[in-house]
Amino acid sequence: MKISWKRILLIILATIIIASTVILLIRFAPEPPAREVESARKAISEAAGNKADTYSRKQYNQARVYYDSAMVNWKRENQKFIYFRNYDRVLSFARLSEKKATDAQQNSVTSSANLKSKLSEKLHSLKALERELNKLFDNYPLTEETRSRISKGRMLLEEGDIAFRKGNYLQANRKVTDAEYLLTESFENATENLKNYFKSYSQWKKWVDLTINESKKNNDYSIIIDKFSRKCYVYFSGRKKYEFDAELGKNWVGYKRVKGDKATPEGMYRITKKFDSRKTKYYKALLLNYPNTEDTARFRAEIARGTLPPNAKIGGLIEIHGNGGKGIDWTEGCVALTDREMDLVFKIARVGTPVTIVGSLAELDTVISK
Repeated sequence: MKISWKRILLIILATIIIASTVILLIRFAPEPPAREVESARKAISEAAGNKADTYSRKQYNQARVYYDSAMVNWKRENQKFIYFRNYDRVLSFARLSEKKATDAQQNSVTSSANLKSKLSEKLHSLKALERELNKLFDNYPLTEETRSRISKGRMLLEEGDIAFRKGNYLQANRKVTDAEYLLTESFENATENLKNYFKSYSQWKKWVDLTINESKKNNDYSIIIDKFSRKCYVYFSGRKKYEFDAELGKNWVGYKRVKGDKATPEGMYRITKKFDSRKTKYYKALLLNYPNTEDTARFRAEIARGTLPPNAKIGGLIEIHGNGGKGIDWTEGCVALTDREMDLVFKIARVGTPVTIVGSLAELDTVISK
């Protein structure tokens, strides 16, 4: 069957009309805001790269929500006939997403920089406080609880410093804040304890002055123990002749109160006996007249007040002896020197040589400022 040229012409014309219609529909159909959506995606990615999800979390999350809304609406519109699609909401959400992401990035950079600066200052301050704690209280007999808090504070400070150097400023801030609380509180409590201890300074100075004057007057030797600085000073004729490191009882702060308290006493004493290596397990030893009259009176007063139990014992056998050089306070209340130093002290000391033991030769302000 032949197709007439008129039919062919009609088919061609219909095809042209349909194709033109499709082209026109496509050309004038709503165009999805692909560029704006891509810009929003890039802005979110850049914000995440600047840790906005950490330092500007609220704005960053809003940017993500707006981006997800844009994508949901885009998908919904694509399900419609092409000419009836409307991408206005997609465009609106994409622009909101990009703005929130940009704001989040800027705020993150600013917040991170501010936090970094504050953390740097706080770390510097706390490290200085830690050095002060080490200087004043490393060998000071603090309570176990205080020691534990200081140890935990130091650990947190170290962890915070590591996090800071890695750029994890929020984690560093949490660690440093906890460390600050522990170290500051411990330092304040320890300092208050130290201040109370140094209230006896005027008494210590009086004892030291009397001891040095006696040495000068008798043109003889005298021995002074400075507990806080861990020093043993030997004077001759009122002048300092020797200086040695000393090791004390573990609980050396304050007076010795009872037998077994591991406290090194404070007061003006004298050597009563000399023991060579055959008569002591501590190489050589100089026995002191502890307890003296003041020690006994103080002990009895505590019994009477009820601050010590009625069956408490005052103790004794306080010596200057050898076997020192351990670098820690380890004695039962005695003063320990190295064997070599003990040889010299043993040689020049005699029965009756004054031995004065005080908390410190220096005032508290001087001790703290060193």
